[in-house]
Amino acid sequence: MVKITDTAAVELKSLLESEEKQDYSLRIFVAGMGCSGIQYGMSLDTEVKEDDVTIETNDIKIVMSSDIVGSLDEASIDYIDNSYGKGFVINNPKAASSCASCGGSCH
Repeated sequence: MVKITDTAAVELKSLLESEEKQDYSLRIFVAGMGCSGIQYGMSLDTEVKEDDVTIETNDIKIVMSSDIVGSLDEASIDYIDNSYGKGFVINNPKAASSCASCGGSCH
């Protein structure tokens, strides 16, 4: 099941508190397809749909459609802050790591 790192949990809790959204969940959704496969997005959400799966990790509630649970069972959500920018990322070891299918540069 999806896990959230300690760093990401601290950052997300701080964000939820600063925006007064402590009752929100982190929703993971399919954002499209790329040469590495499915691309996922994240948003804050208060709604839980009938086919959603809700998990709690590191005191963060994560919601996602039951359709994508299997593809994210080894994934983790992390927070990065480097020279390229900062933000939340999903690290998914099940995702393809090659851009050979389209010949483009995904790096």
